[in-house]
Amino acid sequence: MPANTWLVFFFLLPFLVVLSVAFGAVDPLFRTPIPVYQPGYSSFATFAETFQKFSAGNRIYLDPLTRTLYYVFAASLICLVVGYAVAYFTARHAGKRRGLILILLIAPFWISYLMRIYAWQSLLQPDGYINDFVGLLGMKPVDWLAGKPITVILGLVYGYIPFMILPLFGFLDRIDQSLLEAGRDLGAGPFRTFRRVTLPLSKPGILAGIVIVSLPMFGDYYTNDLLGSARTSMYGNLLDSAVGESGRGPEAGSLVLILIALVMIPMLYYLRSTRRATGA
Repeated sequence: MPANTWLVFFFLLPFLVVLSVAFGAVDPLFRTPIPVYQPGYSSFATFAETFQKFSAGNRIYLDPLTRTLYYVFAASLICLVVGYAVAYFTARHAGKRRGLILILLIAPFWISYLMRIYAWQSLLQPDGYINDFVGLLGMKPVDWLAGKPITVILGLVYGYIPFMILPLFGFLDRIDQSLLEAGRDLGAGPFRTFRRVTLPLSKPGILAGIVIVSLPMFGDYYTNDLLGSARTSMYGNLLDSAVGESGRGPEAGSLVLILIALVMIPMLYYLRSTRRATGA
C-alpha cells in the first residue's frame, strides 16, 4: 500500500497532468497551457505536429535528439568501464578500505550537483587549472567550454558515475566466493574465471547501472547549459526551452511523451532480462 500510494501521487497523477497539457490547448490571452482532463475533448494536433518535426528531419528538433543518443551512449559506456573497474576493486581487493572508498563515492552528493558543475566550469576556463596542466605537458590551451562534445560527455560521466558504481558493487560483493574457487579448481585462470563466472553473474548489476545512469541523462539539460553551448544542445535543452516559453506548453508536454516512449526501450529490456534471470 505505501508503495502504491507513492506511485499514484508522485507518478500517475503528474503523468496525467502531462497528458492533459500535451493534448490540451493554450489560453489565447495569457499564453498559458489549458489542461484537458476529459479524453473526449483532447486535441492531438500539437502532439502530431511535434512528432512530425522529428519524422520530417527538422534539424532544430532532430539534431538535439541525435546528439543526446550519442552523448548518452558514450557517457554510459565510459561509466560502465570505469565504474566496473572501481566496483570490482572495491568488492574484491579493497579489504578494510572498502568503507572509506564507498564514503568517498557518496561524499560528492553532500554538495549540490549544480555547484560541482560550477566548479568544473571554473577549472575548464581558458586560464583554469586544467589548461595550466595541459601547458605543462607542452600542449596548447584548449577552449573546453566552446561547445565541445567531449566536455559535455565527461560532465555527464562525472555527474552520474556513482550511480553506476554502487549497484555494480552490490552485485559483485554478493557473488559466492566458492563459485570463483570452483572455477580456479577446474583449471581456469584469473581472466577466464572473470569472463566465465564473475561477468555473467554481474550482468543484472550491469543492466541496472546502465538504466540508472542513462535514464536521467536523457533529460539532463543543465550539464550542457554550464559546460556546452548551442552546438552541443541535448533533448533536455529542447524540452527546457519549450517549458520556458509562453504558448508552448502543449509542445513541451508532447516532447515529454516522446522522451518517455524513448526511454521505455532500455527500461523494458532491463525488466525482461531481470524477469528471465529471476526465472532461471
